[in-house]
Amino acid sequence: MTDPYEPAGSGINGLEERVRANLAAFARRTAAASPNARRAGVCLTLHPHRGEPHVLLIKRVARGRNAGQWALPGGRLDGTETPQQGALRELAEETGICAGPAEVAGQLDDFVTDSGFIITPVVVLPRLPLRLERNRDEVHSLHPIPLRRLTDPDVPRWRTDPRGRPLLQMPLRRGMVIHAPTGALLWQFREVALLGRATRVADLTQPDFTRT
Repeated sequence: MTDPYEPAGSGINGLEERVRANLAAFARRTAAASPNARRAGVCLTLHPHRGEPHVLLIKRVARGRNAGQWALPGGRLDGTETPQQGALRELAEETGICAGPAEVAGQLDDFVTDSGFIITPVVVLPRLPLRLERNRDEVHSLHPIPLRRLTDPDVPRWRTDPRGRPLLQMPLRRGMVIHAPTGALLWQFREVALLGRATRVADLTQPDFTRT
């Protein structure tokens, strides 16, 4: 396997070059949306932490939509927002990270959830230094995950759901196992942005507990 952490160049700057190039070469797929479709944008945010690149996850508070679930920063679009605008706004509101269009490396495939949302994943490389500050009304905790973990041999793993369908699991640390849709977005981010593979995830099974 190609090591995604040794691109031309070094450190986070070299990784940024590779991620931007991989996303530029990727023919992303958009989902057809009616005027009344529910749209959301989420951020896959890359930043250095403890000397190596990480991606930021959050745990939602134990109330409201997706209560207590692992997630990427993001949420429903407001008014005439584009998915990128909405994702960056939610990133700032939920984590305190303020990023602009120049810090967006690209986008992955739209993902249509079983609950009827069309999610657009936006890959962000924010300027440093960062000051993380969670929104206590929406976010229980912030969790930087080493990018190396996404390419470990045991990630992803596959199980079978009660209906006999293959079920993706992303076991990122003890007590953190992430399923679709968030798990699907993380897997495609790994495959496309880090490893340069045109992997599609639209058909992955979503567990019943994610359909809120």
